[in-house]
Amino acid sequence: PDQLEKKNIERYQRYAIVEENEPMWEEYMMEDADICVVAFGIASRVAKNAVVAARAEGIKVGLIRPITLWPFPKAALNKLATTCRAFISVELSMGQLIEDVELAIRCSRPVTLCNRTGGMIPSPEQVLASIEEAAAKLN
Repeated sequence: PDQLEKKNIERYQRYAIVEENEPMWEEYMMEDADICVVAFGIASRVAKNAVVAARAEGIKVGLIRPITLWPFPKAALNKLATTCRAFISVELSMGQLIEDVELAIRCSRPVTLCNRTGGMIPSPEQVLASIEEAAAKLN
């Protein structure tokens, strides 16, 4: 048991180094964003179009696209929670990513879900509607 405990501690120390040094993500229009859309994979392409459309409406929104899901860019999202007032998780699932976002920001801001399942992709209009709804709640 002592050796197993030592091995577990060593592994968690290695994991901590990986979590600190290896997360990868892309930021898009986040400089002044009040709303942060988080999407990865194909959903991020759709979300980027919606962000551009929302910006044309005067909504301050940006996109974080995690490139790595492990390690998840927790520190980047947590830092954004100090300036962003709301988060939207865009997914091709039932809400697995939203939990990662909530944990990363320590539930300090509202996080809503915009999703489709079964191989369906949210449309830019659906994502835009989620952004508009979040913006309306902020005003």
